[in-house]
Amino acid sequence: MTRTALVTGANQGIGFALVAELADRLGPDDLVLLTGRDPERVATAAKSVHGTARVEGRVLDVTDADAIAALAAELGRTDIVISNAVGPLTPGVPPAEQVDEFAAVANGGTHAVLRSFGPTLPAGGRLLVVASSLGSRGHLPAHLRPLLDGVTLDEVEAVVEQWREAVHDGTAAAKGWPEWIYVPSKVAQVAAVRAVAEERRPRDLADGTLVASVCPGLVDTRASRPWFTDFSRAQTPAQAARPIVDLALAPLDPSTYGELVRFGAVLPWHSGGPVD
Repeated sequence: MTRTALVTGANQGIGFALVAELADRLGPDDLVLLTGRDPERVATAAKSVHGTARVEGRVLDVTDADAIAALAAELGRTDIVISNAVGPLTPGVPPAEQVDEFAAVANGGTHAVLRSFGPTLPAGGRLLVVASSLGSRGHLPAHLRPLLDGVTLDEVEAVVEQWREAVHDGTAAAKGWPEWIYVPSKVAQVAAVRAVAEERRPRDLADGTLVASVCPGLVDTRASRPWFTDFSRAQTPAQAARPIVDLALAPLDPSTYGELVRFGAVLPWHSGGPVD
């Protein structure tokens, strides 16, 4: 049976490497959709992938929930969905000047993909959200952690909005939110995956479907370069893509369902500590 895979934020970096890895490992009748919001960059990137599977570029802005819903409806069935898009963060720029775009991509985009593509997964399908080990709840102060425990996707969205408003009105630090907006965003991103997975769990486990978030580890990319000084142990995007595609193509391990997975192992939701 022909399979369709889709990767968001795939013009470059990990997203592009994920498309290339999928194209190498899927069959000639399968289709991999490389998506991004810049038409020229999408077209150029798609033409540069040479694998076994067919690769097509599609313009998709993940901050446009209607566009995501329309593409999901057009495809009808998507066997593998990897939500990878991430917005830019620049050191030294005040959080209030960056939080809207970053949250719109990382959080709003994730929520829209979960809502629109989740229902299109066939039995045995895969929906993976590229997140971070900093997405475990232990990276939030103890009094904030319950906000994202046992919640629905709607409730996750409400917490994201409350946090975003606190960043804008200058109360985020007093309320305990980490100054580095990457951390609250990633914790909320993982919480969103957990919320959707909890609703789907019995049916998905019965038919071999996986919904999970994944951590690629430290990767040498344009987005990570400004924030880390030691890249001696960093992976290339191609190296980081392999275990994610391994998870997408392997038989379902129920222990990974709804969890944050790094290199095939589950990172406990309650793990982590404060981040400087």
